[in-house]
Amino acid sequence: MLEIRSARKVFYRGQADEKVALDGLDLSLPTGAFAVVIGSNGAGKSSLLNAISGALTLDSGQIRLNGDDVTAVPVHKRAMRLARVFQDPMRGTAASMTIAENMLLADLRAKSRGFRRGLNAARLAAYRERLSMLGLGLENRLDTKVELLSGGQRQSLSLIMAVGGSPELLLLDEHTAALDPRTADIVMQATVRAVEALKLTTLMVTHNMQHAVDYGDRVVMLDAGRVRLEISGEEKLYTTVPDLIGHFAIKTDRMLLAS
Repeated sequence: MLEIRSARKVFYRGQADEKVALDGLDLSLPTGAFAVVIGSNGAGKSSLLNAISGALTLDSGQIRLNGDDVTAVPVHKRAMRLARVFQDPMRGTAASMTIAENMLLADLRAKSRGFRRGLNAARLAAYRERLSMLGLGLENRLDTKVELLSGGQRQSLSLIMAVGGSPELLLLDEHTAALDPRTADIVMQATVRAVEALKLTTLMVTHNMQHAVDYGDRVVMLDAGRVRLEISGEEKLYTTVPDLIGHFAIKTDRMLLAS
């Protein structure tokens, strides 16, 4: 469903602080896969998501979505096929608008524009049903302005808005990193329910090794802009946090030997 071939991106080319963000990266995900991406700072995780979403233009390489070459497709057109939840709870919602209005904006993102009634009874009922899966009571606060919600509530709303249009691909950019442990757990449980219910192909970036072990059906480890390790199937099922830390240690040792 997602196919990335020889993706390369270099920042500040030819300058003293030249940085290779993606170095011929290859990655393939089948439909319905839930991949968790890990890696140290500067490994290329954010650059990978930015390239997939269209926010970052590749120097070379190709990105295909359901067989379509989207490498040169602008970010606003890719947004009709994929959804992204950011680390910052404030980025995914419009603070001065109500919960219902925010959900309407998300619904209209992938639809043609026209003159019709927006917040009708059918839509409001659907919004209540979607929000009820969070268990936060937001389904009873559709007229509440988003600026009055907590960070965890806003992030949970961002998730529901992202999956509402059943995107072909869901990108989760460390979407629980800014939350306290209890709220992060609520958001992760909601994430799993949404992904499983809608059978979404999902790519989740995280620094949380426990999340990498507990969630998804595969782990992808990035280093220096390349995929260095992929774990899936039965191997993923029995992988532990110490196992992942061990892989990081092996990678570090190899870098030291090569230097």
